[in-house]
Amino acid sequence: MIRPRAIAAGAEAFAARTPTLPPATHTNSYALGGREVLLVEPATPYEDERRDWLAWARGLASRGRSIVAIAVTHHHADHVGGARFFAAELGVPIWAHAEAAPRLRDVLHDVPVARRLSDGEVVRLDGPAPTALRVLHTPGHAPDHLCFLDEAEGVLVCGDMVAGVGTILIDPREGDMAEYLAQLERLAALGARVALPAHGEPIDAPEALFRRYVAHRRMREQRVLEALEAVAGEGGASLEELLPVAYADTALALWPIARLSLEAHLIKLEREGRAVRRDGRWRRAAGGG
Repeated sequence: MIRPRAIAAGAEAFAARTPTLPPATHTNSYALGGREVLLVEPATPYEDERRDWLAWARGLASRGRSIVAIAVTHHHADHVGGARFFAAELGVPIWAHAEAAPRLRDVLHDVPVARRLSDGEVVRLDGPAPTALRVLHTPGHAPDHLCFLDEAEGVLVCGDMVAGVGTILIDPREGDMAEYLAQLERLAALGARVALPAHGEPIDAPEALFRRYVAHRRMREQRVLEALEAVAGEGGASLEELLPVAYADTALALWPIARLSLEAHLIKLEREGRAVRRDGRWRRAAGGG
């Protein structure tokens, strides 16, 4: 693993070990901008990794670059584990979506979210070639999820919308499958040249990957519908009864995560009038397609 790693003009990556979901083991942080720099993903909670991360961040100054802020894509632990520590050590503010602020209280304690980023606003960073980062609010995986697009360079920092390794969990407790699919379609239409995920390698054909993610979820949705047909009679079926049918192609070790995805799919189908839930049991809606 090369750290740090130059990705494109005004974009550098640093992968740090985090308590993330397998098969990922690290979360990528990014330095965006020429002279002025925005650091994205203050991820690692581990002392040894923090030392290396800080050395990277402080080393930017030796190259004539200054850090203006630390931004988080969303509040999950493997993305914000070093937020308070790095902000204090570097003396810079933390930026996030407004939805992140209440979710970060236990992480940041007395450190406020200094700038609440919103969809469509532009972060401007000075430099020999000034950088303009368009903020994209992309809920679905998390309600506060943000992406950052350098339109001039075609570089998209996409957090947990996709991954260079593994897939993305949509947890029904805070995720929304329909919203997630809509945001993937939105990202696919941007025409980005490269996408920089929080986990895994840079993605050189992001539009194709976004569309593969959508196709995969549509395939899974169809299998969920087929599972409802196969095992859910008038009395319906539980998640435990549906899981082995809808996720027959998935390793048993991944079934606890698959169960969450199954529920997220069923909630989407329920909202669309294609599935019905009663007393924790699910069946296909009559005439629901």
